[in-house]
Amino acid sequence: MSKYPVVWFYILAFSISWLGWIPIVIGSHGVAPFDSPYFQFLLILPAVGPGLAAVLVTQVTGGWTGVNTLFRPLFQWRAGLRWYLVAVCGPLVLLLVGRIVSNLLGFSATQPEYPQGNLLPVAISALVMSLFSNPWEEVGWRGFALPHLQKRYTAWAATLIVGVLWGVWHVPLFFWVGNPMSEYPFLPWFVSTVAGAFLYTWLYNSTRGNLLLVTLFHVALNTFGVVVCQSLCKS
Repeated sequence: MSKYPVVWFYILAFSISWLGWIPIVIGSHGVAPFDSPYFQFLLILPAVGPGLAAVLVTQVTGGWTGVNTLFRPLFQWRAGLRWYLVAVCGPLVLLLVGRIVSNLLGFSATQPEYPQGNLLPVAISALVMSLFSNPWEEVGWRGFALPHLQKRYTAWAATLIVGVLWGVWHVPLFFWVGNPMSEYPFLPWFVSTVAGAFLYTWLYNSTRGNLLLVTLFHVALNTFGVVVCQSLCKS
């Protein structure tokens, strides 16, 4: 594990996460016993999978001191106001511009439907779920994998690896009947996810590895994504 920490990280991240997702996906197609609501507790695994994988590999290779170092950037709150604005407002600007341009060009895709006039609870739900899961994701993707890969490759190459595997990690969601992700066209989503990984790397490197800001960016993107989709997506 010490010789190939990144390889082991991805093996564990995928194994832990997909162990939670796959039974839910199978159950969503009406296959017993996985269609029981009791299996929903497995969703805790993909929520913490990348972060837990990073913790396991780091503990083996660097002990608890290494684990402490892994999490420290997540609490690195000292940063210029402009970076907080970028992290929180940047995703909203990107989503608005992207959606407006797509609509002007006539591009439209099937989008998840939310109850009309009931956007606030959905947005709050997205925010709460993101606040729980995104820190664990970022500890894995940007807190562990990216810096390890950047020691060996250029930032561009490292980001491409992280972005592609990050996209592949989400694949089970596209087979989960009833999940909003299953209504998205995979290829455009995948390309945008890989492209988006470069924004995360830019923010991470520009703030000297500030994982708190990267996590806020991720949370804002997920939360505002619900709002923008409901407000501007074509029916």
